[in-house]
Amino acid sequence: MSNKKIIVVIPARYGSTRFPGKPLFEIAGKPMIQWTYEKAVAAENIYKVIVATDDQRIFDCVTSFGGEAVMTSPDHPSGTDRIAEAIQGLDCDLVINVQGDEPTIPTDIISRLSDEMIKSGAEMGTVAVPIDRDGEDFLNPNVVKVVKGVDDYALYFSRASIPFLREGGEFVSPLKHWGIYAYTPKLINDFIRWPESPLEKCEKLEQLRALDRGVKILVITSDHDTVGVDTPEDVQKVEQILKN
Repeated sequence: MSNKKIIVVIPARYGSTRFPGKPLFEIAGKPMIQWTYEKAVAAENIYKVIVATDDQRIFDCVTSFGGEAVMTSPDHPSGTDRIAEAIQGLDCDLVINVQGDEPTIPTDIISRLSDEMIKSGAEMGTVAVPIDRDGEDFLNPNVVKVVKGVDDYALYFSRASIPFLREGGEFVSPLKHWGIYAYTPKLINDFIRWPESPLEKCEKLEQLRALDRGVKILVITSDHDTVGVDTPEDVQKVEQILKN
């Protein structure tokens, strides 16, 4: 049992280009944000779970099922900025960022990421899962890939199909990056003050700002994949998983 104060923050916006009102969409009898919140609450050693939102409807929904929510500015450029506002004044050692559109995220992944962060003393960490080099995900630029070193720290994140297997080269399993992050409060506050880096602007990947600044990002690997909800078409797949 860790004596560290670990907070899970779930950023949840109402506005979404592809799926407006997504956090409130009902899946298998509950709003999506409630599924995600309950997964986070069930994780071991979590001190507090907060939904950070910019919309009164999401705030009211979360408080109606007994959850904790905070209202944040609608003008934040990223989820990390929203988290930074949400944790202002809170005493914590570690913050886990769980996306509100990940209702199938395994609870044990949240626990494991927090445990590994505490053990390693890392400033930042995330999760990846092996994917098939011949599958759709490896070639899809919307699926972010990560390459890590032998010490389990990230070398690079990309929308490109990495690592490239050259003829005669030795196979390394590609890894798909999940959108779950862990960081120290200090790193979050440093991060939001740093300007966007050239690589971040190029690939449109926020985590490259941290790598550009020399931050070591711990990558833990899981065998469990998760299905996020990006569009209304994803709801049926997620509903089937939750019912099972």
